[in-house]
Amino acid sequence: AVTNNARDLLNGLSETQINWSAAPGHWSIAECLDHLTVTNREMLGSIKASINDARTKGLTGRGPFRHGMIGNMIVRSMEPPAKMKFKAPGIFKPRARQSLETVARDFFAVQDEVLSVISEANGINLARAKVTSPVLKWMKLSLGQAFSLIATHERRHLWQARRVKTDPAFPAIEAAN
Repeated sequence: AVTNNARDLLNGLSETQINWSAAPGHWSIAECLDHLTVTNREMLGSIKASINDARTKGLTGRGPFRHGMIGNMIVRSMEPPAKMKFKAPGIFKPRARQSLETVARDFFAVQDEVLSVISEANGINLARAKVTSPVLKWMKLSLGQAFSLIATHERRHLWQARRVKTDPAFPAIEAAN
């Protein structure tokens, strides 16, 4: 669904349009997607380590799984529409002005990797396997919560990117070409 949503979002847009922002400090569509790309790459490293660790320790299971309350609250806090704003940590900052080709290629490649890693986790106990945050080393989520966090975070920033596209000042297609 995220991949289809992003394809629909980018369909017919120019580089001017994907790099347009409503105001200084507000992200463009390209920055929203690049932030997801950068964040998911970092998270996938931690998730892959968790899957390997879980397999080594024999942490298997078939669910349904029960996850901790704090992790569930973190996941819910990302769900759109955004009720709270968060400042992106430095390692998750998007790159400035990019080509449409680069943004799309990188975003969809990471989406494919996310789906592949979810498949790799088949049979793992998603509640007992833990994922260490790439930002806060003391914070651990269950593997299931980490997957949920990726999904809610993606929905949040695709929602944000759609808001950019529907801004009354968003450049018209004719002006962008």
